[in-house]
Amino acid sequence: MKHLRSISELGSEGLHRILQLTENMAEINSRPVPKVPALRGKTVVSLFFEDSTRTRLSFETAAKRLSAETMTFSVSTSSVNKGESLRDTIETITDMGVHAFVVRHKSVGVPWQIAQWTNASIVNAGDGAHQHPTQALVDCYTVREALGTKDLSGIHLTIVGDIKHSRVARSNIQAFSMLGAKITLVAPPTLLPVNVDHWPVTVSNDLDSVLDKTDVLYMLRLQSERMAQGLVPSLHEYSTRFGLDDERVAKLPSRSVVMHPGPMNRGVEMLIDPSEIPNSLIHRQVTNGVSVRMAVLFDLLSAEELS
Repeated sequence: MKHLRSISELGSEGLHRILQLTENMAEINSRPVPKVPALRGKTVVSLFFEDSTRTRLSFETAAKRLSAETMTFSVSTSSVNKGESLRDTIETITDMGVHAFVVRHKSVGVPWQIAQWTNASIVNAGDGAHQHPTQALVDCYTVREALGTKDLSGIHLTIVGDIKHSRVARSNIQAFSMLGAKITLVAPPTLLPVNVDHWPVTVSNDLDSVLDKTDVLYMLRLQSERMAQGLVPSLHEYSTRFGLDDERVAKLPSRSVVMHPGPMNRGVEMLIDPSEIPNSLIHRQVTNGVSVRMAVLFDLLSAEELS
């Protein structure tokens, strides 16, 4: 695999390969000294044009645990502020001798564009409302781990919130579909994509009606700019209809798990502290993020066996 820019590019075979490799990385992370020399001599650049905490830090941690060198590109202190183009930035960093770019950008398609300007591998850490493949890998791995099965056939995944603008939702729908899960989207009509009828999903506007059939409840962050666009009448109404509170948690089957990609809007989509939800996987998602991204970097950059 040269690049990881979307789940569709990864494919079913690649999806299963990365999930299997993540198990090896999780074992490494359980060691007293969680570090191997697998990517010694490789350099990984974090190129984030949007703010990030979890994704950026987990990639940098993953690279270091594989003994790779890391470089962090800071937009606020870079020549971008002097008018340097994206292409010039990529070509300049490439000339320093790098092997992989981890890229986040507000514009759809940027990871594909960058791949034309460098011979390094590209990992998409989020491009607009398009794709976030490593988050989907994290979520698939976390669900399989929590449910104790690699076969997700028949598992009901319910994704709640701003589907229209969510790269996480798009990647998760593709990945979980490949693993055989049944997917229901729950959102107001204004927060659903116009082409959702062509997606492999069921759509509902009533969260309470699907809770008793849900194995995995995935809450999405409601982005504040949606209020300014008039896509929801008020935060109070949104929270009343689509927020997760203790009453809705009680309606879930006892085996159900709850997830959120972060950061959470407490008091909007999350009306209950995640620590009060018995089967919350939110913190586990963060922990597994390092193992998954180690697996991705190893798959892209190493031709050697783990030691």
